[in-house]
Amino acid sequence: MTDAPEDLAARAASRHVVVVGGGVGGLVAARECAKVGMRVTLLEAADVLGGAIRRAELDGVMVDAGAESYATRGGHVRELIDELALTDRVVTPNPVGAWLVGAPGIAPAPLPKGGVLGIPANPFAEDVRRIIGWGGAWRAYLDRVRPLLTIGKDRSLGHLVETRMGAKVRDLLVAPVTAGVYSAHPDDVDPEIAAPGLNETLTRTGSLSVAVAQMIADRAERARKAPGSAVEALSGGMHTLIDALAADAALLGATIRTEAAAEQIAREGDSWIVTVAGDDDASEEGAEPTVETIVADAVIVATAEPVARDLLADHVPGLGTPGQAPEIEIVSLLIDAPVLDAAPRGTGVLTVPGSHTGKALTHATVKWEWLRESAGGRHIVRVSFGSQGEPAATAALDDDAAAQLALSEASALLGVHLAPESLIAAQRSRFTQSQPVSLLGAGERRRSVRAAVAKIDGLGAVGAWLSGTGLAQVIPDAVDETERVRRALLWG
Repeated sequence: MTDAPEDLAARAASRHVVVVGGGVGGLVAARECAKVGMRVTLLEAADVLGGAIRRAELDGVMVDAGAESYATRGGHVRELIDELALTDRVVTPNPVGAWLVGAPGIAPAPLPKGGVLGIPANPFAEDVRRIIGWGGAWRAYLDRVRPLLTIGKDRSLGHLVETRMGAKVRDLLVAPVTAGVYSAHPDDVDPEIAAPGLNETLTRTGSLSVAVAQMIADRAERARKAPGSAVEALSGGMHTLIDALAADAALLGATIRTEAAAEQIAREGDSWIVTVAGDDDASEEGAEPTVETIVADAVIVATAEPVARDLLADHVPGLGTPGQAPEIEIVSLLIDAPVLDAAPRGTGVLTVPGSHTGKALTHATVKWEWLRESAGGRHIVRVSFGSQGEPAATAALDDDAAAQLALSEASALLGVHLAPESLIAAQRSRFTQSQPVSLLGAGERRRSVRAAVAKIDGLGAVGAWLSGTGLAQVIPDAVDETERVRRALLWG
């Protein structure tokens, strides 16, 4: 028997969902629940929403201090953008590309075109040979004449690349990409997750370079049928997505609170009790801190992994061991330096791991036309520090010292002299980076956690530590997990 619409609406209105965490996953979850008329309270511990998507002001210029773009695969992010009436803001990056620096004995050079995760289809291509040399190119070519792989199921990208094409391809071409994208060494990356279809194509062709060439051809055919960039962003910054999500969720009736840290969740009968940290400053001297409790029918935890595990631990057996969650810092710099007008290293730089203190650099005013116009002739660069097993070099520095280190690294990575007086403004952001789903064992760990959470009535969990990093993964995962919780509340 189907519920009458009015009965379903009344049932939804009687349900209260608390979402803990105001990043994009939490905001999507709150909006999805509010859509059907549920009462929603979102709690964010920080004084701003957004999580890994955050803004900064550099001398009047608003910039993204965290995530600056999204992958278009799957179309999920674009669908949300369309729903929020942000379509006219969609922009694509400058196609000029980035550079590679730090290869021993090799001058900085543009990143080779025509590869998958840095694996070249043609090792003798000039832009590839410029980096790995003739010796590296001939070693890579052996992949074509070695015995065919009849089952391409290597679980380590680094091992696969080294055995088929040699250490130079792994260390000088693949490692900079995996370090820049996943903050991980290629040995720890699962090729099937990082490059879906690679193992299957490798089994069919028997050669890694031929498999890469086939994947590039397939990608080109898909692009011909459905043209578009693999990466997009929003004019004005990705933080405008957070503003629009929050505004729409509030319009649908959700209550959104910042500076409201959920300290504990507890189960009492069929209800969940969320304890919210009180405002110590508001208490009289010597008095006990105030404590607020919120009663809910369901709780969706949408925080970074360490906080999420603390909240879930008493209720979810089988969470297993946490993945590595390195602290990453991004230092954004506004620079007055005409020497950068020529875009000396394209849209930015990836480094060979171990060669520089900075992991990567984005020349944001070259990459994004809207930002170049906003900066008014000045330049914005973003320098990233830290990776898996390597703490950010800026972590122990104060803001001024971190800015000066970032300026020094920018000068080295861009190959130009940037005087201290060229620095107009700086901002640093620290992130707990979720373990990429492409790391070996990460997929199994996530599936185990998700299954354990699903066994607990009225409890859900979303965020990059479960979905994998990137909006293209976080958003559809948050929609699916929220639908599971929402359906259970409405139909049992």
